[in-house]
Amino acid sequence: MESSAKITKSIRPQDVQADWWVVDAAGQTVGRLASQVATLIRGKHKASFTPHVDCGDYVVVINADKVVLQGKRADQKEYFHNTGYPGGGRHRRFRDLIKSKPEEVVELAIKGMLPKNSLGRAMHHKMKIYAGTEHPHAAQQPKQYDLPYTQNNA
Repeated sequence: MESSAKITKSIRPQDVQADWWVVDAAGQTVGRLASQVATLIRGKHKASFTPHVDCGDYVVVINADKVVLQGKRADQKEYFHNTGYPGGGRHRRFRDLIKSKPEEVVELAIKGMLPKNSLGRAMHHKMKIYAGTEHPHAAQQPKQYDLPYTQNNA
């Protein structure tokens, strides 16, 4: 008896082919940029995507200091961190953080869109974020990735 059911192929960790991509963040909205980069890091853009395997690509984000937020969001957005001590809540505004640590703004946005488990923590190491246009990953021969959903055509 022949079965007409198709078999789902699950990729193994040793069969993963990871590419390197360069994404230019200049003029991009933080959330739109983060969701598309998280898709690349997770590997959901590949036909061989397997949820329980780290099958994503490495992503180098440049010009992180040139990301934007819409409307009054740039004045209202706050990042909260607790030191672990009583009364240890720390609030940082977007305006201050983008001046002092622009890489952290993009990193926090992307990290929030990855899985909250050991697999997500492993994927977190696949993103490299830089404030300027220079990056030390030329030896990996990264390809330019044009974001399909940008502020201009959204």
